Order: sequence, then C-alpha cells, then structure tokens
Amino acid sequence: MIEKYPVSYPAFGGEEERTLYLYLPADYMEDLEARYPVLYMFDGHNVFFDEDATFGKSWGLGEYLDYSRVPLIVAALECNQNPDDARIIEYAPYDFTVPARFQKDLPRRQRKPMDVHGFGKETMEWFTQVLKPMIDSELRTMPEREYTFLMGSSMGGLMSIYGLLEFNDVFGKACSLSPCMDFWAPQLLEHMKKAQVQPNTALYIDYGMQEPDYRAAVERLAPVTAAALRKGISLTYRTIPGGTHSEASWENQLEFCIDFLMYGII
Repeated sequence: MIEKYPVSYPAFGGEEERTLYLYLPADYMEDLEARYPVLYMFDGHNVFFDEDATFGKSWGLGEYLDYSRVPLIVAALECNQNPDDARIIEYAPYDFTVPARFQKDLPRRQRKPMDVHGFGKETMEWFTQVLKPMIDSELRTMPEREYTFLMGSSMGGLMSIYGLLEFNDVFGKACSLSPCMDFWAPQLLEHMKKAQVQPNTALYIDYGMQEPDYRAAVERLAPVTAAALRKGISLTYRTIPGGTHSEASWENQLEFCIDFLMYGII
C-alpha cells in the first residue's frame, strides 16, 4: 500500500508543502503486533509512480516490495523541484564553488566562480528530527539504528553517504546509487576520515559503466571507499555493466539493495 501525504517542509527558500510517499507492507494491517524496519529515501516522487517521476519512469519500488513481500516500511520525500538548481543546493551536504565554465546560461564575460551554501545538513536534520519521530510515533516501526536505513541516487546517493556518516547514531545502513561526486569528493573523503562510526555500519555503493562520468566518478570514489574500509564500515561496491544514470537502471539494482539492507533481519 502506497499513500501520499502533504507535509510542511522548511525549504531554504521558505516553508513549502511537499509530498511524502509512504509504503506499508502488504501484511501491515493483518499482523497488528508486527514491527518493521524503515527505509528513508530521497527524490520521493521518482520512487513509486511513473506518472509522478521527473522523466516519466520511476524505480517501481512498490511493485518490487509487493512481489518479494519484504517486511519494510518506506518513507520517501519529494525533493525540491523549483528551478535554478534548487535540488542540488538542498541535497548538497557541503558548501561548494561552481566554476565559471558551468554557468553557460550567462554571457561569457559575466561568468565567474560562484560560492554556494549546501543545505544538506539542514535537510538531514529535518529527516532525523521531524520525519523519523513522526514515522516512529504513528507507525509500528523498529526505531533502532540497525533497522533504520537511507537510500538515494545521484545527489540523493551523495546524501545517503553523508547521512550515514553525520547521523550514524540514527542510520545503520545506506545504499548510494550513482552518487554525484562532482564538487564534493574532497569534503566527503575528509568527512569519512573524521566521522565517528559505530560498529555494524554498512554502506552499499554502485555505479553504471555507461554513465557519462563513470571513470572520473570511480576515481573520485576510490579514496572514499578505502577510507570507509579503514573505518570498519561493511562496504559493498558494485559496477554495473550497461548501467546508466537513470531510474530504469536503478530499478534493476533493487534486488541487490534490498537484500543488502535486510541482511540479517529476514
């Protein structure tokens, strides 16, 4: 069962209404004693319904969970869909500088490096301080960190790694699909080195070999994954032959991701 709920979200441009997509397992209303792990996801409008997805194709997560009968609650929040790269700012966990060459909408002589404050920390504070308490109070969840997960792709993939590190007392596992590393690899590496990570922390990362920046991305990720292993994080890293930067490709990885998250639980 998938329901949509309006929630008030403190976006960096001001308070606005967002859609929260909530998936409950098929037997949620049958076994009233059962409790469930919770997966929190980014870009919620792309997770369940093709008609809501930005490019007309969703992950199809609801169909997969129904078919496989995985006992998992999913809470997926719609991202910032305003123009002017608002989603990138909301999902950027660190401040960054946009080089002049990226500002192609401006005349060449007007282009200059632009410093941007990333609101990723504020985004995760809302997830942990508002959304998770609301889900735990209204649903039969298993609220402990070992049953609380993150998953996202692209900028949401970057946020999944960041959230696991910065809020490791809340999240025990994360899946990061095609994480966007363009400006943030050095900060992410330093964060990985300094993070206080609890035992039984697990991270899944994958990249499609047909993604435009595949080689550069895996080179940027290499020091991060090495640091994760040194931290004692249980790391699963996959390269996907034929994988692209798209919901259709990420949908094909659901079996691996869900098995990873639910390992030792079912």
